[in-house]
Amino acid sequence: MVWTGSWVAERLGVRLSGAPGIEDLLGLALRRNPKRAHLLVSHVLGKHVPRSPRVVAEAGRALGREVRALLGPAADEAVVLGYAETATGLGQCVADGIGTAPYLHSTRRPVPGVTPVGGFEEAHSHATSHLLLPADPALLTAPGPLVLVDDEFSTGSTVINTLRELHALRPRTRYVVVALTDMRGPADRARLDALAAELDARVDLVAAVAGHVELPPDVLDRGLALVAAEEAQQADRERTAEAVRSRATPLRLELDWPAGLPEGGRHGFAPADRDRLDAALPALAEHVRAALPEGGGRLLVLGTEELMYAPLRLAEAVETAAPEWDVCFSTTTRSPVLAVDDPGYAIRTALTFPAHDDPADGPGPRYTYNVAGAGFDALLLVTDAAGDTPALRAPGGLLDTLAGHTPRLLYAALPHHAPRVPHPRTAPEDTLLPEPLRGPAFSSYPADDVGWLLQDLSDTPLEAPTEEREEAIQSGGAHYAESLPVEYQPTPAYQRLYHDALDASAARVATAVGTVTETVLAERSPRPVLVSLARAGTPVGVLMRRWARERHGIDVPHYAVSIVRGRGIDANALRWLAAHHDPRDVVFVDGWTGKGAITRELAEALQDFPGFDPGIAVLADPGSCVRTYGTREDFLIPSACLNSTVSGLISRTVLRADLVGPDDFHGAKFYRELAGADVSNAFVDTVADRFGEVADAVGQRVKELAAGDRAPTWEGWRAVERLSEEYGINDVNLVKPGVGETTRVLLRRVPWRIVARRDAGADLDHIRLLAEQRGVPVEETDDLPYTCVGLIHPRYTRGATGADGKAVNLA
Repeated sequence: MVWTGSWVAERLGVRLSGAPGIEDLLGLALRRNPKRAHLLVSHVLGKHVPRSPRVVAEAGRALGREVRALLGPAADEAVVLGYAETATGLGQCVADGIGTAPYLHSTRRPVPGVTPVGGFEEAHSHATSHLLLPADPALLTAPGPLVLVDDEFSTGSTVINTLRELHALRPRTRYVVVALTDMRGPADRARLDALAAELDARVDLVAAVAGHVELPPDVLDRGLALVAAEEAQQADRERTAEAVRSRATPLRLELDWPAGLPEGGRHGFAPADRDRLDAALPALAEHVRAALPEGGGRLLVLGTEELMYAPLRLAEAVETAAPEWDVCFSTTTRSPVLAVDDPGYAIRTALTFPAHDDPADGPGPRYTYNVAGAGFDALLLVTDAAGDTPALRAPGGLLDTLAGHTPRLLYAALPHHAPRVPHPRTAPEDTLLPEPLRGPAFSSYPADDVGWLLQDLSDTPLEAPTEEREEAIQSGGAHYAESLPVEYQPTPAYQRLYHDALDASAARVATAVGTVTETVLAERSPRPVLVSLARAGTPVGVLMRRWARERHGIDVPHYAVSIVRGRGIDANALRWLAAHHDPRDVVFVDGWTGKGAITRELAEALQDFPGFDPGIAVLADPGSCVRTYGTREDFLIPSACLNSTVSGLISRTVLRADLVGPDDFHGAKFYRELAGADVSNAFVDTVADRFGEVADAVGQRVKELAAGDRAPTWEGWRAVERLSEEYGINDVNLVKPGVGETTRVLLRRVPWRIVARRDAGADLDHIRLLAEQRGVPVEETDDLPYTCVGLIHPRYTRGATGADGKAVNLA
C-alpha cells in the first residue's frame, strides 16, 4: 500500500517514524480542529478509508488474541471497553478475539431514561464528553481485568482519565490498554507508569505497532493556516467531487435482524449475543446479495458514527457470500478533516451532511471520507433506529448526498435494543392477572397491533336506548360507563362522507401520527410501550406502532386500557403493565383532547402508581392540555366519525360493580356481527400509505415543536367554562368541545345544539349531516378556539326539545 502522508509531511514538516510496517497502517491528514493540527489516518480501522471488512475485523481480532495470551486464565473474567466513536468497532473485534469477554463502548449519544454509570473527557477531541450507559451497571463493577481499546494513543491522556474514573468506581488490580498504534513519547509513557503505581494496579499495553510523530513547535498555527488557505482555494471541492451521471433512488432494505439482539455495544454486548449474531449473519448476507445488481462490482457497506461493528460484520458476511463483489467497509464520522485530492494525502474526498440522529450537540455537520469518486457500483448504508429519521432522507441529508455517487443505493435501519433497567416489581399476585385479549378472537385488529387489557362482555346485554341512558346519567341514577349506547349504523350518505373525509385528510392524519411518534421516541423513550385509552386512542396507538416499525424498524408494544371519567383508570391494567414492563417506558395515547378532563383524570389516578408518566400523547390537542401531540389544530380525524367499526369492532368500555370485580379488568364488547361494515384496518392502511410522502414534513414539524413552547395553556378549558355560562348549562361535563367530542355527542348522547366556527369548512360536513339527521341546530360564531362544540341539554326529559322548540328526533 502506498503511504498517503507525504503531502502533510512536505508542507508542515511532520515526520512519522517507528517499527517497520507503520506506514502500511497509517497516513496523515489535517484536522479542522484548533486543538490538534494533524490526524493519523488508519488504513485498517474502517473509519476514514474504505477497506476490506475482513482486513478491518481481523486487525481487531488479532489484538484480542494477544490480550488473551497476555492475561492467560484471567482472560475469561475480562471486560472490554471501547472508545466512541472511532474505536467502537475495533473494541468489539478485540472482544471477539478474546472470545469470552462482554463488551461495552462509550457513547456521545444520551439515551432517554438511562442514567450514566460514569464518563470521562477526551481533551484534544472536537467532541469530548464520553458517557457510559451499560444496561447492567455490574458490567463495570465485575472484579476481572478491564481492557480499554482505542484506535491510537498519542499522549495517553484519554486512557488516564478513563482509568481514574473507572478505578474510583471499582478498584482493580489489572488493566490492559489496547490500540492499533502507540505513538506516545517517553514522557507520556512515564505518566501511565506513574498512574499504575498510584492505583496499585498492573497496566499492560498491547499495540499492533509503535512509532512516533515528530511535530515542529509551531505545527498548530501552521496547520490552521494551511487548512484555511486550502479551503479558500477549494471551497467547492465537496460539491464538485466526481459523481455518477444519474442519481440513485434510495431503496430501503428490511433486514430480519434477530429480535432483542443489541445492534451494538452502547449498552453492552455479551458473548451469547455474539453467538446469535454469528448464526444470523449468513441469512442477512444473502438478503443483501439478493438486493444487489447481478454481475458484481465494487460495494461499499457504510456504517454510521458509533454503529461500526454490526455493519462491519454484515459486510464481512457479504464478502464471503458474494465473491463477485469487491466489498469495502467504512463509516461516517463527526471528525472534521480537510480533504485534498492528492495521491500523497490520506483523505482524498469528503461528503458533508447534517446529523440525522438528533444528537445532543445539534444537527451536525457530519462527514464521510473517500467515498465520492471512488467508483462504487453499489452502496449499502446501515444505520440504527435513532438514525432512521426524516433528516436521513431529507434533501441534503445523508441518503441524498450519497445518491449522486453510486448507481445503486440501499439502506437499512437496525432496531434499537433499549436497555431494560431493573425496576421494583409489583406484588407477585399481579402477574396472575389475565393476559391481554387479542384479535381475531377479540377485535378485528391483528394480534400484534394491540393487546386489550379488558374482559370480554360480548354476551352480556348492555345497550340501552339513548334517551333512557341520558335521563339516567343526568338524574344521577347511573354512570355513563355502566351501560352502552346502541351502536350507530351509518346511512349510505354518511358512509360516503366518511370515505371522502378519509381521502381528504389521510395525509394530514399521517403527518400528525409521524409528529407525535417522533416526539415520543425522542423525548419519552427510544423503546416506548404504547398504552392507548380505549377506544378513541386505540387507532392512534396502532398507527404510531406502524410508524415506529416502518420508519425505524422498532416493534413497539401496544396495549389498550380503560379509563372512566369520575372513576379513574383501570388499576388492574396498570398492575399488569408494571409487572411486565418498566413503567417509565409507558406512554399513554389518546386520539385528541377536548377540555382536558381525561388528562386530569389520568394524572390523578397515577398518583397511586409511581413510575408512570401521566403525560398523554395525542394526535390532536385543540384544548392545549398536553405537551406531546401531533398538532393543536381541531380538524376532522376520520376515525372520530365512526364508533366500533373504526376501532377494531370494540365497544366503549364498561365499569359496573356486578360485572367487574376487584381482580377484573374493565369490560367491553366485541361486535362480531358488524364485521361487514368494519373499516378499522382499512383506516390504518390508508393513513399508513401516506407515511412516505409526509416524512419530510414530519421532520420539519418535529424540529419546530422541539424549538417552540409546548407548555399547556388550557385555553380550551377556559372556553368551555365560558360556553357553559353563556348558554346557561352550568355543568362543564355537558359541554363537549372539538370535532371528535361533538361527533360523539351526536352519535351517543342527546344533543341540544352545535356551536361551530364560521370558517370550519369541510371539517364539519359530517357534523352538519348528523345534526340534520337528528334535528339539532348548528350555530355559527367567530369566537371559538375549537372548530365546533357540542352541547347537551342540562335538563333532559323524554320529551326534550331542541333550541327551536321542536321535538328532538332520535331516529
